[in-house]
Amino acid sequence: MSQNLHRSVLLREAVDALVVDPGGFYIDGTFGRGGHSALVLDRLNESGRLLAVDKDPQAIEFAAERFGDEPRFEIWHGSFADMDQAAEAGQVSGILLDLGVSSPQLDQAERGFSFMQDGPLDMRMDTSRGMSAADWVNTESEAELVRVFKEYGEERFARRMAGAIVRRRAEKPFERTLDLAEVVKAANPAWEKGKHPATRVFQAIRIHVNGELDDLQSVLKKSLALLKPGGRLVVISFHSLEDRIVKRFIREQEKGPQLPRGLPVMDSQIHRTLRSVGKAVKAESEEVGGNVRSRSAVMRVAERLA
Repeated sequence: MSQNLHRSVLLREAVDALVVDPGGFYIDGTFGRGGHSALVLDRLNESGRLLAVDKDPQAIEFAAERFGDEPRFEIWHGSFADMDQAAEAGQVSGILLDLGVSSPQLDQAERGFSFMQDGPLDMRMDTSRGMSAADWVNTESEAELVRVFKEYGEERFARRMAGAIVRRRAEKPFERTLDLAEVVKAANPAWEKGKHPATRVFQAIRIHVNGELDDLQSVLKKSLALLKPGGRLVVISFHSLEDRIVKRFIREQEKGPQLPRGLPVMDSQIHRTLRSVGKAVKAESEEVGGNVRSRSAVMRVAERLA
C-alpha cells in the first residue's frame, strides 16, 4: 500500500469529538500518515495550531513533505509519552491517540512487523533507537518470553511457544519474520479460525519492544496536566489490552480519589478530573468493509474538568 493510501480509522468521528475550539491548540499523538492531522487542520481557523507526534522517522519525513508549508502545523519526533516536553501544561484543547501499528508499517516487509511477509525481524516503530525484536527474541530468558506472550499477547500456549523458540535459537538465531512465524506456528496446537497462529506472539513482541502499554499509561496521566478545562482526550484502541487501560483510566478520573468509607465529604467536594463523553464508538459496517483494520477499533472520549 502506498503511504498516501493509508486510511485513518474513525476519521470523522475522532475529529468531530476532538475539535471543540477552532482556534485551539491540539496534539495528534500518533501522526502516522497524517489523515487525522489533515482533517484537524481543516477544522481550525487561522489562530489554531496542531502539534503532531510520531516515533517513526518515516512518518516524520512524510509530515515534513505533506505539511512543511503549513504555518499552523509542527511535527515532533518522539513518543507521545513525552509530549509534555513539546507542549505547555494547561494549554491544550485536545489530544488524539490512534494506538497500535500503522498500515504503512505493516505493509513494509523490511519493517519486520508482519508474519505474512518475509523481512528482517525488527518491529521497532522508532528505527533510530532501542532493541529490535530479533535482539530480544534471541537473548531474553525463556521465563520472560512466557510472561510477555501471556501478558501482551494473551497467548494460552505461551510456554510451548517460548520453549520452541529457545530450542531453535540455540541452533540458529532468529533473523527473519517468517522464520519466527513458522516456529511459533508449529508450536501452536490449536489454531483459531480466521487468525494466523503467530498473531498473538507477534503482537506481544511488538508491544514489548516498543513499550506501547507503558507509554499509553504515561501519556494518559500526563494528559491531565496538558489539557485545559473543556479540552478533549480522544483515544482509538485496537485490542482489549489498550482499551481496558483507557476505560479504567477514564472511569477512575470520573470517580475521583477513593476516600475511606464514612468520611464526611460532600459529593461536590470530590476532585474529579475527567468526564466521559458519550459511549464507546466503533466503526460502522461501511468503514469495516473498506478497511478491515477498523474492525477492532474502539474510540473513547473524555473531557477535562475544571
